[in-house]
Amino acid sequence: MDADELDWNRTLREQWEFHWNHQLRARLDGLTDDEYFWSPVPDAWSVRPRGSSTAPVQAGAGDFTMDYAFPEPVPAAFTTIAWRLGHVIVGVLAARNAAHFGAPAASYETWEYAGSAATALDQLEAQLDVWLAGVRGLGEAGLLVPIGAKEPFPEAPMADLVLHIHRELIHHLSEVCLLRDLCLHTKPDTNGATR
Repeated sequence: MDADELDWNRTLREQWEFHWNHQLRARLDGLTDDEYFWSPVPDAWSVRPRGSSTAPVQAGAGDFTMDYAFPEPVPAAFTTIAWRLGHVIVGVLAARNAAHFGAPAASYETWEYAGSAATALDQLEAQLDVWLAGVRGLGEAGLLVPIGAKEPFPEAPMADLVLHIHRELIHHLSEVCLLRDLCLHTKPDTNGATR
């Protein structure tokens, strides 16, 4: 098959779909609220009940807010699974779904963050469905169209944004899996250690 016959849209979607279906999704099954909010270090950024955060910025529209600061601290704050999922759901997916695929407007400030792991995973899957449908709808020609002023590199083709978003998903959700492993292996009741 030569490059002219390759279905680039399918290939780009499969980059993410394969990783999700064969490596990530099963790793997130059964995520508990304890794991979702667990922090291995003091003062990690998280998603918290409104009014309970000490972070300089507490973004969100609902009962839970996400910790943040601007400018971001150096070194960067350590973040929980809840925070990382919030970042992926809102900053990586929902804002892009709104900007490029006609989904409702979404921002860190207006989002209703999940107060449970199950709700966060439902939000993640909903945003992934919108993203993949939007990418599919681009077809081949849409991948070549410039991203536009809603992104930092407006002249770049949409294919570049698709690749970027997939890298972000793989990167951040792999971090979630690592945090889940750390939680499991550092708690005495689950790692075989005696109290």
